[in-house]
Amino acid sequence: MADSWVNSAERIGADLHLELSGPGGRRAALTRALREAVRSGRLAPGTRLPPYRSLAADLGLARNTVADAYAELVAEGWLTARQGSGTRVAERARLLRDTPRVPRTSPPRARGPLHDLRQGTPDASAFPRTAWVASYRRAVQRAPREVFGPGDPAGRVELRQALTEYLARARGVRTDPDRVVVCSGFAHALRLLFAPGTGVLRGPLAVEAYGLDFHRELLKAAGVRTVPLPLDEEGARVAELGRERAVLLTPAHQFPTGGPLHAARRAAVVDWARARGGVIIEDDYDGEFRYDRKPVGALQGLDPEQVIHIGSVSKSLTPALRLGWMVLPERYVDGVLAAKGEREGWAGALEQLALADFLACGSYDRHVRRMRQHYRGRRDRLVAALAAHAPHVEVTGIAAGLHAVLRLPPGTERSTVKAARWQGIALDGLAAFRHPATDMPARDGLVVGYATPSEHAYGAALDALCGVLPPP
Repeated sequence: MADSWVNSAERIGADLHLELSGPGGRRAALTRALREAVRSGRLAPGTRLPPYRSLAADLGLARNTVADAYAELVAEGWLTARQGSGTRVAERARLLRDTPRVPRTSPPRARGPLHDLRQGTPDASAFPRTAWVASYRRAVQRAPREVFGPGDPAGRVELRQALTEYLARARGVRTDPDRVVVCSGFAHALRLLFAPGTGVLRGPLAVEAYGLDFHRELLKAAGVRTVPLPLDEEGARVAELGRERAVLLTPAHQFPTGGPLHAARRAAVVDWARARGGVIIEDDYDGEFRYDRKPVGALQGLDPEQVIHIGSVSKSLTPALRLGWMVLPERYVDGVLAAKGEREGWAGALEQLALADFLACGSYDRHVRRMRQHYRGRRDRLVAALAAHAPHVEVTGIAAGLHAVLRLPPGTERSTVKAARWQGIALDGLAAFRHPATDMPARDGLVVGYATPSEHAYGAALDALCGVLPPP
């Protein structure tokens, strides 16, 4: 028998796919199909089924066939039938549905770590739900009709205007809305800039000797060769730039080692870009979070025509929103939009409008200020715990961002990471971020994300961390 669709308005006003097949005739096939629809959750407990006359008409079956199927499922406990209430999926079906029919053949899902100290994610419990919902509600209520059609590849003008004003005020970025392109985050921005065949940017690309392996692999997949720049206490050694036409930097807070790019080197790399006709890609991934002083302004402010400034809300709000931005020199705007395509498919228009409202009404500023204090407190607790229990382990880099690097005695990183895993602690060793082609001497260290654990779990995570650190 062929598959059938039930579309009776007397049911729940929605289509239901029933596969009427298998042995035993039509009644047995219908009984199996309805039972499976309940068991799989497609028919939820309490759902009213259509009268058997309507269902029979929809499926081309005899009325008695449907009535008998209903009666069998009532007897089995899948359905209930009451005078005046019709036939409904039984509440008890929830328990029946959840009871496995066969023994498990696959292993249970692995549990997460006991203590999550991985870098890269903010405190999920601190997301400003109430303020965000208010902004989202206003955005939907005020949204013009065209919002619900195909999107502009540049992104909603409301968000580009709000970002222009915010970035100028908070990060010293100089631009206008026509040079802002909305994307889904830094990785998406890299894909657009180096998309094969678009000609926006080409390699080789100079990168810092320590950085995200994910970004290097993304560039490699696009056919881009990366050339590592050594690092020291003043940041990337930009004087060693060679014949590259572009360089990727994290100048406000080097990732992951934690130092800022020295002022003289900021000026020097801009001069290099001017002389070479090149461009600097500025990853401003956590520029708002500086704790020992006011945040340093963006490198882009020194020369907007030589710097591509990229930011997102993944550290300040949540990576779940998938919203970021590129502030582009004028000569790259058309190429990036061509790479992005005619229809925006990466960042939802309603989320863009909500973020525009969130910025314009001041909620974003208030949230960042609150989280700046929150994360400063987290970092201070980490430093205090080390001072008390492992004073020989130094926290390196500036007081900023959502992670810290702990310098370990030479030769102890691998064993410490292994010990941490045995104790259920998720974190990364510094070696995981080292460019494979660099000749810079290796450093032993741990990259500890102090933003990730919830507040109630953070103390236990620090205790566990201190317990696995090597002796002096």
